[in-house]
Amino acid sequence: MGIVENKEVSANLAQGVKPELLPTKERIMDKISYTAAFLGGCVSIGTFSMGASLIGVLNMTQAILAMVIGCVVIAIALVLIGNCGHKYGIPYTIQLRSSFGVSGVKIPGMLRAIPAIVWFGFQSWVGAGAINSCLKTLFGIDQLPIVFGLFVILQVVLSIKGFHGIKWLENISCIFILATLAYMFYVVKTKFGTEIAESISGIDGTWGLPFWAGTTAFLGIYSTMIINGSDYSRELKHEIKPVLTGSIYTIAILPATLFMGLIGLMVSGATGNNDPVVVFSTTLDSQFLTIVTLLFIAFAQVTTNVLNNIVPPVYVMMDTFKLSYKKSAVLVGILSVCTCPWVLVTEDSAGGLALFTQVYSAFLGPIFAVMVTDYYFLRRQKLDLNVLYNTEGDLKGINWAAVLAIFIGAGVSLCFVTISWYVSLIPTALAYYILMKVLKGAAPFRKGTIFE
Repeated sequence: MGIVENKEVSANLAQGVKPELLPTKERIMDKISYTAAFLGGCVSIGTFSMGASLIGVLNMTQAILAMVIGCVVIAIALVLIGNCGHKYGIPYTIQLRSSFGVSGVKIPGMLRAIPAIVWFGFQSWVGAGAINSCLKTLFGIDQLPIVFGLFVILQVVLSIKGFHGIKWLENISCIFILATLAYMFYVVKTKFGTEIAESISGIDGTWGLPFWAGTTAFLGIYSTMIINGSDYSRELKHEIKPVLTGSIYTIAILPATLFMGLIGLMVSGATGNNDPVVVFSTTLDSQFLTIVTLLFIAFAQVTTNVLNNIVPPVYVMMDTFKLSYKKSAVLVGILSVCTCPWVLVTEDSAGGLALFTQVYSAFLGPIFAVMVTDYYFLRRQKLDLNVLYNTEGDLKGINWAAVLAIFIGAGVSLCFVTISWYVSLIPTALAYYILMKVLKGAAPFRKGTIFE
């Protein structure tokens, strides 16, 4: 076996590498800040819709359990991927080199970056719409395009500050987010208690495939975040161990998911409308609650976008196009506007957006499986950073074993869309393991693995 471990990068190889892509020297996230970051970063408006989709399918107990299982799986997956970043201080794009190669990282990198940019634009338009509604209600100002442009610029500026800015933003936001979610839950339960009981109490539900599809739905919301777990964990202080890290993920993700999922479930069951924002704005006759809800939506877009939809593609742009961090952040902002989110939010585009989500999600489980198989089973958690950062060394090309494996896994995923993430893992892992062992073109990438 040729497994090696080297946690230092030589000065020669470090020259010319963007500082943000080098192993992290200063870890700025303690357990409290890290919990706050994930709590704020995991408030996805899509969770409302995921909760609403369970109406008529699962009873209340099954719905809660589906959310809990989904969140626990997310926490475990984040630990598995993030351990590499936490140990070596490297970002997602550098971590990918061991399995995909220096040139090959562009494939999984873009599969992560493109959805993030699309969702950055989409969520920014939603957040700008919420802010514009507040301005219209309070001051009679209606300038959505201008608000959208300023909102995108604000988020890009916050992201340019890196994790120092994210730490400040999320520490402040988590209290507001939790308080608002609890208040929204209380209002829904109080206002629609009778209707909720009538619509949900008679549902028998199922523990079969629809139940596991429900867990996948909540898992799928965070599937993009999972594979770049190292982008976050590399900022976490060294002394925080995997078990505590997994607990942090669960503590952060579960409350937001349960609150938002159950609000979506109850609102949909009580009113037939699966958009709680519309319900709050039109049926409660409370300007205060309307403003609070709209501000919550806007705030949620900022905390989610900065952590999940800006920083990850910024690292990809830096590695792919050799741009600086600031230029990459600006480019991501410009590209998010170019996705024309005002078109994506229309009902006519909903089907296409859903199809886009299903297609890219089919590749994320396989990428996760390749990364886990490579790091834990083939390299036994031992990497040589001088090999990873040597762009002209053994890893300089494309590892077709990894590329073929993710396409095999994606093919399996597309056959079982409702539980795609789960069913793709074993076929992808087996394919990657076998291809790494027998594929002639994978020979350079076997250095440092159990196959050497």
